[in-house]
Amino acid sequence: MAVGTLAGIFMLVIGESHLSLPGYLINPLYEDLTTQGATVHEVGACGASAGDWLKEGPVPCGADRFKGEAVFKGRAATTIPIKRLIADDKPDLVVIIIGDTMASYDNETFPRAWAWQSVTSLTKEIATTKTPCVWVGPPWGNPGGKYFKNDKRVEFMSNFLEKNVAPCTYIDSLKFSKPGQWATLDGQHFNLAGYKSWSQSITEALASIPSVQSLKK
Repeated sequence: MAVGTLAGIFMLVIGESHLSLPGYLINPLYEDLTTQGATVHEVGACGASAGDWLKEGPVPCGADRFKGEAVFKGRAATTIPIKRLIADDKPDLVVIIIGDTMASYDNETFPRAWAWQSVTSLTKEIATTKTPCVWVGPPWGNPGGKYFKNDKRVEFMSNFLEKNVAPCTYIDSLKFSKPGQWATLDGQHFNLAGYKSWSQSITEALASIPSVQSLKK
């Protein structure tokens, strides 16, 4: 990928635990996006669903990276209302990386009504600011583990998000690898090699979206 494919685009990236802990997605994604010329502010909140980004609330862990090294906040972390983040940053693009926290892998029944309300509430809030957005769906993991991740539900979750995140553009992370291809630590969170592969794929996908390319400066 040629350097500068995202030149001059200011991206606000919010997400779940994948963006919240050392050795996870937060650092390789920041580095890949900035290498392509983007300015990036990442905010992670462990366990936060889409609707949790409408208000401030405590989370078990979180992180923030903007113009420097990542700051990992542990139990002092909170979600930050998306409209406040957008007002403070004035980004060209909001990137949302949320899926695993809402998939309810350990429940036989998927909470469709709750998930729909949570997702659409966030996208509507972003839409009121007239800021373009991209939603990155969950990747494959390894069946089982601490979070009971399984291929059937992650595929269902990805399809659900694809149908419900408009006006955000959807990036299907399931297309980036085969089931089980990227090794995980616990079924859901990857080792660093997996996160580097996911990061590169996300960066390439963002650079291929015409509406994102139109934001280049």
